[in-house]
Amino acid sequence: MVRLRVWDPWRDFGSLQEKINKMFEDTMRSAAPGDEELVTGAWSPAVDIHETDDTYVVSADLPGLNKDDIQINVENSTLTIKGEKKFEEKVPRDKYIRVERTYGTFVRNFSLPQNVDSTKIKATFRDGILNLTLPKKEESKPKKIAVEVN
Repeated sequence: MVRLRVWDPWRDFGSLQEKINKMFEDTMRSAAPGDEELVTGAWSPAVDIHETDDTYVVSADLPGLNKDDIQINVENSTLTIKGEKKFEEKVPRDKYIRVERTYGTFVRNFSLPQNVDSTKIKATFRDGILNLTLPKKEESKPKKIAVEVN
């Protein structure tokens, strides 16, 4: 008896992606042996950006960092957030069975809209979340014009 098998083109996609990722990681490790950033894994924090009438707000997840680990710069209409999450060896390295959390340096760059007043950007950091408030320039804020009735 012949069994019919339904072809699913996506069935092996997950395992293929895992193999490609492993091949890339292995290549990078062998290309730069001893480079701590590549060994521990460079990472990129998740970021949300939203707009209000007066500001843009950037929120970045930075768990395990403190404010001294973070640098924020604005240069040539580019906002740069960078920092480092250090691996704390509370247990000797050879005793770890698995390390899945990411460590190392990160850099995120964002092009600022022309209507941002970069001299008034404010940053707050609480519970592992960095919030940046980017105020809009006064001349770029929408203006309401009253209509007079004659």
